[in-house]
Amino acid sequence: MAFFITVAGVVASLVALPVVGTVGLLTRNTVLGFQNLPADLTQVPLPQQNVITDIHGEQIAVLYAQNRIAVPLDQISPIMQQAIIAIEDQRFLQHSGIDIRGTLRATVSTSTGSQVQGGSTITQQFVKQILLTAAQTPEQQKAATAVSLGRKIREARYAIGLENKLSKKQILEGYLNIAYFGAGSYGVEIASRRYFSVHANQLTLAQAATLAGLVQNPSRYDPTRFPDAATKRRNEVLNAMARAGYITQAVAEQAKLETMQVSLKVSELPNGCTTSIAPFFCDYVLTVLHDDPIFGDTPEARARLLDVGGLTIKTTLDLKAQRAAQKAANDRIPPTDPSQKAVGITMMRPGTGEIVAMAQNRAWGRSGAGKTAVNYNVPVAHNGTVGFQAGSTFKAFTMAAAFKQGWDPFKVLAAPAKKTFKNFVECQGGAPIAPYDVKNSTHSGSFNMLSGAAYSVNTYFVGLEEKIGLCGPAEMAKAAGVKQGNGEDLKSYPCFTLGCFDVTTLDMANAMATFSAHGIHCDPIAISSITDRFGKAIQVPLGNCTRTIDLQVADSVTAVLAGVIDGPIPGRTGQAMTLGRAAAGKTGTTDSSAAVWFVGYTPDLAAAVWVGDPRGGQQYPMKNLVINGTFYSQVFGSLMPGPVWREAMKGALAGTPATPWNLTTLSGLHAGGYGNPLGIHNGKCAGLEGAELQACKDALVTPTPGPTPLPTDGGTTP
Repeated sequence: MAFFITVAGVVASLVALPVVGTVGLLTRNTVLGFQNLPADLTQVPLPQQNVITDIHGEQIAVLYAQNRIAVPLDQISPIMQQAIIAIEDQRFLQHSGIDIRGTLRATVSTSTGSQVQGGSTITQQFVKQILLTAAQTPEQQKAATAVSLGRKIREARYAIGLENKLSKKQILEGYLNIAYFGAGSYGVEIASRRYFSVHANQLTLAQAATLAGLVQNPSRYDPTRFPDAATKRRNEVLNAMARAGYITQAVAEQAKLETMQVSLKVSELPNGCTTSIAPFFCDYVLTVLHDDPIFGDTPEARARLLDVGGLTIKTTLDLKAQRAAQKAANDRIPPTDPSQKAVGITMMRPGTGEIVAMAQNRAWGRSGAGKTAVNYNVPVAHNGTVGFQAGSTFKAFTMAAAFKQGWDPFKVLAAPAKKTFKNFVECQGGAPIAPYDVKNSTHSGSFNMLSGAAYSVNTYFVGLEEKIGLCGPAEMAKAAGVKQGNGEDLKSYPCFTLGCFDVTTLDMANAMATFSAHGIHCDPIAISSITDRFGKAIQVPLGNCTRTIDLQVADSVTAVLAGVIDGPIPGRTGQAMTLGRAAAGKTGTTDSSAAVWFVGYTPDLAAAVWVGDPRGGQQYPMKNLVINGTFYSQVFGSLMPGPVWREAMKGALAGTPATPWNLTTLSGLHAGGYGNPLGIHNGKCAGLEGAELQACKDALVTPTPGPTPLPTDGGTTP
């Protein structure tokens, strides 16, 4: 009895619907009361691929929640259109949204306890998929897929309204683009590429029939997993096409002879950063998209922006620089090297904040030798690390602080092999700080800033830091964009100038870019522009470039660091890193070689390189080990990160004109050459000319005898 009451209710509901076609109750143009669909039903954007490109538009990654490329109907094979109509809704071109006979059949099946099946027209299926796509809550998703007569009737009412808003071609196009074909393939274009490696307008009859058969149950009829079931289903579609008159039975029988093995040509379609040429940079871009409020007020809003997709995300990455950086890292330490040592490098364009390369000698992966999902170049907030101690690279900030206070770079300080510094006071409050013991690992004697930097003399720079105070160096590092990898500001400790804080190559490259840009600091940016599926621009984060370091201060630091690479002082730590063009840089080695660095820049490009052990530098130091077949008793900044920096820079800058320095420096410093037209050498060379003047200059930049020098850079002490 209940069964007949249910059927009667459904029939009454359907009769109340204005339909045409096989029942012919009303004409399409006289539909009343069903024009009003949910406000967004015809405006719901289909989730599509997001394409990530480099700065020149070359694709580096594709990501999506639903792998879909929507195409117009004229880019879908007519035989595919016929196949889907034949098997899913043979009266599609005649009805106005619902098919009474099919719906009644489905109603009887439901009322007798079997699964709802058949009956839904293409238009109704399109409505169902639209409602599911528009669902943003679990409740909405459940309502869109509930096995109930209420859902079927709601879809029927919406289908009629949709038929009065869209043409049959528009509905068919929408359906073929929204339908799921299994194996992560949404829409017929992606399905064609996935299963047959062709576009949707190139499908053969057998291929089209295979795809059309999938929509009923993509898992059961997956031709890659169940070829026999897929073949049987394909043949059912071919028979339906013959019955509908789209092909003859003879043609259908001929198509059935094609084996699934012959028909298939499966392609693996990438999704996300894992298969990108720059996976760790790509991952950094995703963290920006997920975290920056410019892309939405809430995490959910930002996630939906990517899920809906259709975005073209042009990044700041330059594939030429990326390839050079990756090659330099892998060549120096192969990803699966038994030492397990790692290389990280970030490259930035000065004056813009643009990250042009981000590489490490690891493949993307969560397990296995030479793989990691951690980005060694960025802080924790961007799926990175807490950073690594930067060693003597921090001496650049002490230089900057000294220049800001008017320090004469030619002033000589005693720098013995070991020294206990007893005059440090706290930056805030001036309370005395406990004595600090420091030792040199290179030269010792008497130095000015030029020779002290060239040899990376620890006791010189700690002595300089003691004289200028602890506030200035940390302030300069912050002004240049450096924080700890955990996001906290750097502290003003005596060990600051020896790089005792954990930082990232991203921040250190940013600092070098700030010096290169004459004191103009820019926030790091990874995204150049974003356009949506309609070509409309979406706002992206800006570099917010502003002066944070005085022009002459920044340029004076550059002049000194240029001398580390190309200056006149023999045995300088950076002399092997010459590029044949204007360049400045600084080595860095932490205590016991727990981490080694090289940072540097030209007028056009800045880069920072770290080498160490991601398992922990103190536990696994860069000492007494074999790397890439070579034994090292101890690794220094000049031995491994320096060459990586040099090769990456040379590759990135290859084919570009050499830009000269254009510096305005304190005390008349000239980059690299230390010329001094004003004769300011702390008064020691005043009044001298010719050979005597040159001899005086040489004396000021030559160390006094000390312990046997090591071919390395200064390292930190406890």
